[in-house]
Amino acid sequence: MEEILTKYMKKNIPDLRSGDTIRAHIKVVEGAKERIQIFEGLIIAVKHGKGLDGTFTVRKESFGVGVERIFPLHSPRIVKIERIKQSKVRRSKLYFMRELTGKNARLKELNRDYMMWEEPEAEEEIKKLEEEVAKEAEKHAAEKAAEDAELEKKAKALAGDRIKGEKAGQNTAEE
Repeated sequence: MEEILTKYMKKNIPDLRSGDTIRAHIKVVEGAKERIQIFEGLIIAVKHGKGLDGTFTVRKESFGVGVERIFPLHSPRIVKIERIKQSKVRRSKLYFMRELTGKNARLKELNRDYMMWEEPEAEEEIKKLEEEVAKEAEKHAAEKAAEDAELEKKAKALAGDRIKGEKAGQNTAEE
């Protein structure tokens, strides 16, 4: 059983605590496209330790509405986690932050130790995603250029008769 579980566990486990402000880079799949989305907020709970079932809850305020997301610690969708700052807290679950807004929701800053946890394969995956986006952009640009050239060719063909006729008319008027 342990062999199966260790296959899915991350090698570089982040040391996350309640009160940390983090920036989580998550791989999002929309249709056939994949992209990286960043979710930045305060960790209000860490549950189930560092095991395979470990989770952490991140809360942020977005346009005046509180948004919370629960992330599995060993999720393959999490590309990297950056800790922006740590705050001094005296409890492990900061659920009271849900009712607080504005200046009341401030926590005393402990330090600004910037840390980053990233899987080695994640970097390769990010590069692969960027290459796919670049290839798609090149393909789209080539299609657009071909379409523009075709439209220009048609416009010249239609306008070419008028231009020749006008030149012929001018030459006869001048003579």
